[in-house]
Amino acid sequence: MRLIFAGTPHFAAAALTALHEAGHDIPLVLTQPDRPAGRGMKLTESAVGQTARALGLRVEKPEHLKDSNTREMLADVHAEVMIVAAYGLLLPQAVLDIPARGCLNIHGSLLPRWRGAAPVQRAILAGDSETGVGIMLMEAGLDTGPVLLEKRIPIVPDDTSAILFEKLTRLGADAVVDALARLDALVPRVQSAEGVTYAHKLTRAEAPLDWALRALELDRQIRAFDPFPGAEARLGDETLKVWKAVVAPATGEPGQVLAITPLDIVVACGKDALRLMTVQKPGGRRQSAGEWARTVNLATGQRLG
Repeated sequence: MRLIFAGTPHFAAAALTALHEAGHDIPLVLTQPDRPAGRGMKLTESAVGQTARALGLRVEKPEHLKDSNTREMLADVHAEVMIVAAYGLLLPQAVLDIPARGCLNIHGSLLPRWRGAAPVQRAILAGDSETGVGIMLMEAGLDTGPVLLEKRIPIVPDDTSAILFEKLTRLGADAVVDALARLDALVPRVQSAEGVTYAHKLTRAEAPLDWALRALELDRQIRAFDPFPGAEARLGDETLKVWKAVVAPATGEPGQVLAITPLDIVVACGKDALRLMTVQKPGGRRQSAGEWARTVNLATGQRLG
């Protein structure tokens, strides 16, 4: 099938590779313009741009899709379908109308739950038992189009956003190849008006841990915020990233350090406690919480903010 592909991060690059390996003709790939990245803030091409070039595909990086020249470029390809995966630009109706058989989006949730920018993180944060990917016919609304195909996986207790993203990346690549192979037979499912939730993008303002919450909720926050923005605790004026913890059956005043071992520390929550296992000081490396406790002379009874 003749395709236009539009995407930006690793999640999309895996799908591009899978479509190419499946034998689809991809005369044009769209991705976001190069952005500063890394410690040196050097202009860096997106994962999709790098993958497309490695596959010998034409890459274009428009700032937006609103001008007539861009629309003419897309129309000149005469694509049957446009595949969109975490592209990062809104597609106006004039663009959605260009491919002969429409535009398909690879979305990382079970729609209509978690429309929007951060479905993976919000699913973990909410304690959802499962998630998945949907192949959706795109329309002007945000993630509102009919769903052609879904693939589901459970969310397990040690899933972080990073781990779950990788699982969904592989699942999404398989799903879009499957959907195109069965496109004539798939029956679109209109999304229900009930159960709609919006997955707002995570912000650093959400990073601080509120020790008055249940340990189970804080465990979800730590896993959802890995790798970004990282859940945060405070000791005095110092901010500490918390990367790994498990729920422990202990009680105390919220934020109180209940126990310290060579490997971890136990901190009381509103219900139960968290055994902090992996933490990171500003500018430092990830280390065991017990190692960090020794460097700051932490004592039982002290309070974390």
